[in-house]
Amino acid sequence: MRILIVHNEYKFPGGEDVVVEQEEALLRQAGNQVALYRRNNRELDQQSSLQRLGRLPSAVWAWDAKAEISRILKEFNPEVVHVHNTLTMISPAVFWACHEAGIPAVMTLHNFRLYCPAGTFFRDGHVCEDCPQQSLWQGVKHGCYRDSRAATAAAALTLAVHRRLGTWMRAVEFYIAFHDFARRKMTEVGLPAEKILVKPNFVSPDPGQGAGNGGYALYVGRLTVDKGIPVLLAAWKRLNGRIPLMIAGEGPLQDLVAEAAQSIPGVTYRGRLPRAETLRAMKEARFLLFPSVWYEGFPVTIAESLACGVPVVASRMGAMEGLISDGQTGLHFVPGSGDDLAERALWLWEHPEKSREMGSAARAEYLAKYTAEKNYPVLMDIYRRAIDQKQSSEKMGAIR
Repeated sequence: MRILIVHNEYKFPGGEDVVVEQEEALLRQAGNQVALYRRNNRELDQQSSLQRLGRLPSAVWAWDAKAEISRILKEFNPEVVHVHNTLTMISPAVFWACHEAGIPAVMTLHNFRLYCPAGTFFRDGHVCEDCPQQSLWQGVKHGCYRDSRAATAAAALTLAVHRRLGTWMRAVEFYIAFHDFARRKMTEVGLPAEKILVKPNFVSPDPGQGAGNGGYALYVGRLTVDKGIPVLLAAWKRLNGRIPLMIAGEGPLQDLVAEAAQSIPGVTYRGRLPRAETLRAMKEARFLLFPSVWYEGFPVTIAESLACGVPVVASRMGAMEGLISDGQTGLHFVPGSGDDLAERALWLWEHPEKSREMGSAARAEYLAKYTAEKNYPVLMDIYRRAIDQKQSSEKMGAIR
């Protein structure tokens, strides 16, 4: 099959980029012809303030990206286009390029951005669904995206314009949600259930099961409020050195984490680690900590932890509640509660035999659901359904 992948990278690499890279490699290895159209928001850094201001309309409709994609569609002639992120250099105009060319498009829902300018349903330290329940301008009022009213206004305008144009309903055949929670949430806020198909992420190559002999708990990820870093540090302050904690990652709260490593007993900060080193640290950890206080998409870190046979202590909410089985592949704790996180982590630390059992169950969960071999036929079935749907729609249009 000929497949065009479209992805707009953020300035800082993240889980979305890993997903795109892994799916591209999976498709190529299976013998498909794959083309990749990729832009990066770092392009904005090369422009003056005046140029960036002039580019704001392109967030709504990027004529340059649409023209480039239209050219690729003619030259490469893909059977399906798989879109990941479009903010800000590509814009949703990509879907109309596909629509005009008669080529089906599918979109992976990495977050909740179709109904939330920030993409997270999270504001001021708590879950927020004001934009879908009231108006997109709630987000503008609070400056939810990048803590900027101007940036949020551009994102909100993009959503409003394409909602009015019918982009989400008319120009996208199917959406890919990572799990049932995301599908249910997107259905609640407005997308038709029949347009949302579920396909989880996967981990490839298989890192293999770890031994868990490193004598520490591990946090890996962005150092931000929504990832629950203040909750994590509060829990370890309460534990007062009873469990060694390794933190790996970077982000706005990295200075806070560096200070905690000096003031809270047992905390070590490693900075951002290369993926190979991250997996080594994960395979030696007793368990992984995932204290996020927003719904999450499909955390690659959790999938990697399951692959390494490492149990996860995670917030009882959103994606985490569905991905981790409480008492089987890890433990749940009350979201936002450092006290409950400390209690759960201490219990698991003091029951190493249960930790090993959960690790074995986590590994079995990975083998059953999150390998490349399990993922590929699901992805190809989505592409075939999109192609069939497009052909059916065109036939109905011809009849009319």
